[in-house]
Amino acid sequence: MRWVNRNMRRNDRLVAGAIPILILVIGYLIMAAQRHAANPSDKILPLPGAMIQGMAALVAQRDPLSGTFLFWTDTLASLERLGMGLGIATIMALLVGLVLGVLPPVRATFGPLVTGIAVIPPIALLPILFIALGLGETAKVALIVVGIAPVMIRDITDHVAALPREQIIKAQTLGASSWQIMIRVALPQAMPRLLQAVRLALGPAWVFLISAEAIASDTGLGYRIFLVRRYLSMDVIIPYVAWIALLAIVMDVALDQASKRLFPWAHGASH
Repeated sequence: MRWVNRNMRRNDRLVAGAIPILILVIGYLIMAAQRHAANPSDKILPLPGAMIQGMAALVAQRDPLSGTFLFWTDTLASLERLGMGLGIATIMALLVGLVLGVLPPVRATFGPLVTGIAVIPPIALLPILFIALGLGETAKVALIVVGIAPVMIRDITDHVAALPREQIIKAQTLGASSWQIMIRVALPQAMPRLLQAVRLALGPAWVFLISAEAIASDTGLGYRIFLVRRYLSMDVIIPYVAWIALLAIVMDVALDQASKRLFPWAHGASH
């Protein structure tokens, strides 16, 4: 059987997916052991024991100054900012995308503006956001929204605009107005695409969040990473990066499962 025709069972896919990760972990451990054999005080590639020791104070011990568990405080702060940014961007993508996708005159008028905003590097706008909105939470959330909302809007707009024209004509034949077409025809078919757009926006959203926290923040995962880098504290940086990756994977899987449960027809399910 050719590989292009070979489908794998779920358990086989899990095993196959775990192999590259296991290889990376083993490769890291080998390189770290070699560096520590040559230099026991090496800080670039810490061993697992050093990571556990470095994270213990952040995870399980209260900070003497703030009285909080810094690791969990950082996680909660970052997730709150990310959640707000993703939520606002998702609502904007749905509302604006539906209007632009269903109404050609509106798309012709505002489509170029959305495209122009989407191609601007969001990081370049960070100084402007901090000057206009201050150094508080608003600027950090705004960076996430500005970074991902225009791309999501374009995706939803293109998807809605590409719906079969026959569906629009049939709805109009039954007396549907533009508003009814938007709600009853376009909206149900845009929802699975919206969840997919959110999944694709997760990576950029984390990038913008970490960038904002690194520049102006006193808490958050990005803040902690850039705070300890001046001490070459890789025993903290690597676990923090791994934790961010794990959070992103969990969010991606949750969105994927939600899409399959809520809209099975969009994933090829018969019922």
